[in-house]
Amino acid sequence: MWDAIECTEDQKSILNTVKKFVEKEVLPRSAELDAHPNPEDGYSQEIIAEANKLGIRTMTLSEEWGGLAASSLTTSMVVEALGRGDIGVSVAFAQTLKIAQIMEKALTEEQKSRVLPAFVDDPTAMLAIGITEPDNASNYFLPHPAPFNTVAERIEGGWVVNGMKHFISNGNRAKFYLLFVQTEKEKTLSTGSTCFLVERDRPGFTIGRVHDKMGERLANNAELIFQDCFIPDENVIGETGKGFGVLAEFFPQSNAYAGASVLGCADALYEKALDWAKIRVQGGKPLIEHDGIRAQLSEMQMLLDVARTYIHKACYLADNQEKGWNKTLGVYPKAFASQTGWKIATWCLEIHGGHGYMKEFGVEKLVRDAAAFLHSDGVNRTLFLKAANFIYAD
Repeated sequence: MWDAIECTEDQKSILNTVKKFVEKEVLPRSAELDAHPNPEDGYSQEIIAEANKLGIRTMTLSEEWGGLAASSLTTSMVVEALGRGDIGVSVAFAQTLKIAQIMEKALTEEQKSRVLPAFVDDPTAMLAIGITEPDNASNYFLPHPAPFNTVAERIEGGWVVNGMKHFISNGNRAKFYLLFVQTEKEKTLSTGSTCFLVERDRPGFTIGRVHDKMGERLANNAELIFQDCFIPDENVIGETGKGFGVLAEFFPQSNAYAGASVLGCADALYEKALDWAKIRVQGGKPLIEHDGIRAQLSEMQMLLDVARTYIHKACYLADNQEKGWNKTLGVYPKAFASQTGWKIATWCLEIHGGHGYMKEFGVEKLVRDAAAFLHSDGVNRTLFLKAANFIYAD
């Protein structure tokens, strides 16, 4: 049975630090950064560097490697708090925080000694994972019996990789990447792919275009292009041909972190709706005194509470799987949080009336941001099918 978890004193201290950081460093810059026509200019190295001073960037690493040994539950709280300031900032950190967790667990001691100090010592270093391709996105989530189009040929001492990934969060900003490549062409992407560690400056690896997104513009997504890129055997993570084993074993909280990002955005929308309802007078009284608006705000609060509880449950059980983890917890939290976020976004827009459509009120940006996770980290309909396969498997 799941019971709500009360914040520890350490969690309260971390969240208070993050809240102050968001108020000082993120909120004053987010609208201006979002408005840049060039998507690369929406990203702020300064925000990353300031967060690094507080230990946010490396918090999921153990103390041995310079982190705070933050649990998945604590991390989801931080990701949500960042999302209240800006969903793009939240996504950039959520990707890095979860991949750092994976690296410490999945890398060999030799690999960790090469990668983790270099990551920790660089105050703006971020991390990325290369899975999605132009022709393989939902294919990966179900998975469909097809291979990745990014392929590797075996040569002496390693592999030569050719192909492209796209829509990759932190794609143009990362220092290190986890890359999933087809190494057994006659098999499917779920049975014949390998996970490789890739350094940013590896010859044959370049960044393609940075995608021009509707929202979530403070995070960059980009193409990763591989042209006869040699990756040595010592950069194989796990076993050759068993890349999906790395995902299954080390990725259980990924979906919940995505949910936490959109939940932060949804919470910001709710606060805007609540504040506006208190000051906007129509029909001779503030909106909040109209029963329909009061009920709508109440439903928003309920949905936020349920989404948060679901995310916290998934994160706690990801770290304590013997207490009741099931695979749907790696699928449902983001889907529910994104649906909640989109419903709250449209209601907030309606409560603001014409004012919500004007950029100066800040609702328009949040609506664009909230739309991102209807699709990001798995299209919701695909995720429901994935969960159904878990539930109704023979």
